[in-house]
Amino acid sequence: MDHILNIFRALADPTRLRIMLLLQKMELAVGELAQILDQSQPRISRHIRILDEAGLAERRKEGSWVFLKPGPAAELQILGRIFRSATVVKSEQAVRDQAQLALVRKARAEMAERYFAAHAEQWDAIRSLHLPEAEVERAMLTLMRDIPLGRMLDIGTGTGRMVELFGASAQSIIAIDNSPEMLRLARAKLLESETVSGSNLVQKTEFKQGDFNHLPMANGVVDSVILHQVLHYAQHPEAVLVEVSRVLKSAGIVLIADFAAHDREDLRTEHAHARLGFSDDSMKHWLTVSKLELVETRSLDGGELTVKIWVARKATIPSLHPDSEKLASRIKNLKRASA
Repeated sequence: MDHILNIFRALADPTRLRIMLLLQKMELAVGELAQILDQSQPRISRHIRILDEAGLAERRKEGSWVFLKPGPAAELQILGRIFRSATVVKSEQAVRDQAQLALVRKARAEMAERYFAAHAEQWDAIRSLHLPEAEVERAMLTLMRDIPLGRMLDIGTGTGRMVELFGASAQSIIAIDNSPEMLRLARAKLLESETVSGSNLVQKTEFKQGDFNHLPMANGVVDSVILHQVLHYAQHPEAVLVEVSRVLKSAGIVLIADFAAHDREDLRTEHAHARLGFSDDSMKHWLTVSKLELVETRSLDGGELTVKIWVARKATIPSLHPDSEKLASRIKNLKRASA
């Protein structure tokens, strides 16, 4: 009884009700809510605390920003019908708030455009070294065509392109990046894509800040993992693959798209690549000792750099690879040192 009373007390305030209506549309930062509702951040934070305590909203810190999304309260399923009813949605206040929300969406899109404009030269310099990205993406889609993605994890989501590419085939998505700025960029790009395509990618995507050496997730919780042009930033790729295996369910699938081994030192010095691509032998070794079985590989030539795609599946029985214990001990030490 007390729980229900807390929920109704939390909703018995116009500002908090407006916040809940906005959160039905998208996850919002505290500052964005303050802008939409034309109130101070301290006042908005007080309302958020009340909603959080009632289980109606959930706070998540991402760098210096705090984002808000619908909370875990089971009653939200019933309340959601009320929030989405025509009487509520078409009310004068709700219409005004939606207009302000549209301005927030526009601001995010403009931020994304500025970012791309500032970094276009850098990205174009790398892309010019290999096949057009569209060809790489077609090969990735072909390899994953008949594989159910279920709950998908996109590590190093960056601009959110892999969410756009594979999101329609996934039941839900977790997009992880170590950079709060990139996560905000991904949100903006997905909102723009959603507006054009009419998809629901933003609603079914959970954005998380996290390091690929220490994924902020429990064991065995995802069905598929995408690592697109990410692994070459890892000082210890083998440790990353152990983490990938840890969060994958049994028989879960992982797709890695990266460069074949090369000697372009400028990518290390100018673009922070920790590894100059990967050989098939190294990749197969790391996958095996991570209890991931290599299923298929694809080489995409046609530029100075060759793009490789490796698809692996989590083994359903423990690996008997002779170096497993040795490498596992090394990875444990690496992770302890980087913690």
